[in-house]
Amino acid sequence: MIIPYYIAINIAAFLMYGADKYFAKKDMWRISEKALIGVAAMGGAFGAFAGMEIFRHKTKHLKFTVLLPVLMAVHLGVLVYLFE
Repeated sequence: MIIPYYIAINIAAFLMYGADKYFAKKDMWRISEKALIGVAAMGGAFGAFAGMEIFRHKTKHLKFTVLLPVLMAVHLGVLVYLFE
């Protein structure tokens, strides 16, 4: 049950970063930074990091460039712990 969750939350995070970049370019309503970090904290750190890099979004914000790799390490540790 944990693997489908991680797949879904990472796809959602990736899509959120892509959508927010699109909204930024079109000067539209934006997804809050709290929501972008929140989805990463809930397990979507890998998708969030991929979205940040692929869409070149939030790459100049220190809290994203530092926090996302930390969250990736935490979630990788959780997965290793659960499946060892």
